[in-house]
Amino acid sequence: MTTRHILIIDDEYDIRAVAQLTLKTVGGWEVSSASSGHEGIAKAASERPDVILLDVMMPEMDGIETFRALQANPTTQAIPVILMTAKVQAAEQRRFAELEVAGMITKPFKAMRLPEQISKILGWS
Repeated sequence: MTTRHILIIDDEYDIRAVAQLTLKTVGGWEVSSASSGHEGIAKAASERPDVILLDVMMPEMDGIETFRALQANPTTQAIPVILMTAKVQAAEQRRFAELEVAGMITKPFKAMRLPEQISKILGWS
């Protein structure tokens, strides 16, 4: 069985650190991270992860812009993207649903449940 590789793109160090630790120890997955959309796009193209966890609210290049750039690149467009967001209003949820992302995880998330949530969204057993 191959180990799943997850790329976390989030500007908050604490979120990246907690998610990375949990996904490695509980999920048993390989995890890499990026602190900006630009860095995330470059890492996604070079590392080709199995899934990308993408923060919606980031400075400079937000998650939506980052997602669109990933979709525009033939190297990264097939990688499933799960948005992580604190925006839970219905209008925002509809806007995100229209993007055709693999799924959404609401912040703050329960760290120990993160691998389970990702597996459920992607149909990994």
